[in-house]
Amino acid sequence: MNLHSEDETTYKPVIGITIGDINGIGPEVIIKTISEQKLYDYATIILYGHGKAFSHYKKILDLTNFSFYQFNSGDRLHEKKANVINCWEEDFEIKPGEENSEGGKYALAALQKAVEDLQNGVIDGVVTAPISKNNIQSGDFNFPGHTEFFTTTFGAKDSLMFLCNDRLRIGVATGHIPLMKIKEELTTERLTSKIDLMLKSLKKDFGIIKPKVAILGLNPHAGEDGLLGSEEKELIQPVINEFKEKGHLVLGPYPADGFFGNNTNSQFDGILAMYHDQGLIPFKTIAFEDGVNFTAGLPIVRTSPDHGTAFGIAGKNEADPSSMRAALYMALDIIRNRRE
Repeated sequence: MNLHSEDETTYKPVIGITIGDINGIGPEVIIKTISEQKLYDYATIILYGHGKAFSHYKKILDLTNFSFYQFNSGDRLHEKKANVINCWEEDFEIKPGEENSEGGKYALAALQKAVEDLQNGVIDGVVTAPISKNNIQSGDFNFPGHTEFFTTTFGAKDSLMFLCNDRLRIGVATGHIPLMKIKEELTTERLTSKIDLMLKSLKKDFGIIKPKVAILGLNPHAGEDGLLGSEEKELIQPVINEFKEKGHLVLGPYPADGFFGNNTNSQFDGILAMYHDQGLIPFKTIAFEDGVNFTAGLPIVRTSPDHGTAFGIAGKNEADPSSMRAALYMALDIIRNRRE
């Protein structure tokens, strides 16, 4: 199944795309993205899900320009059509807009098959369509989301949730945890690891030779010199100073509101927020349409659109594929940057 060539001029990555929840907008944004024929000049595509699901959405959405190749073990990958791998054998019913246990079970089956192919070198990277964090939970998936699942599965000591588009890149020091736990989770070791991951990713994955990184404060007004909290002076500033002493362009801590309010973000290659909403609210305000969630620090390449299952519009032909398209092309760019 290996289509790779050692000739860099003809090298074409093989990208896997997992279907996500079959009752959400994942199948729709996938079909709309991979219906663009020019894509196949740059990549070979494998869809992990089921041919019945993709045929169903093609029909109800009247997306007539989409066709796929039903891949079977031992076949050669089709280079001008998406190759669909059936990740489960049982019959199933698709109920757009309904969050149910079947949606979670089949989303996990697709993920597990994609992981197997990543581990065996069949695909060069994976783009994950949205899952429901509720219905996918099981004995085989006990994680807050994709980021933690891939980090554990591929044995990484740590990873970075890195929200990116071509104008803005924001990572988070603490991810999917309750707000009340942020203070205890925000340690010198964690902050050091996340900054290190961001610097390495900006160099290796985005090709930035000398990245400039901003660190946001934890408290309002970055603590107001200790008046509104001591974490900036006692924790964040000492870590920043260590990176500066090593010659890195790491600056801060900045008050988050003014930082984005006066567009200071445009002066940096990467920004580290202290917690999920501090980073994702400005990111989705500025870059929601074409934003990408990239898991930095892994031995494999994994991206996803920056939106969820959107059950409310599933099956209505209202889903915008821009973020899925951006996630696919970012995965291709990162794969090529790592090869170079």
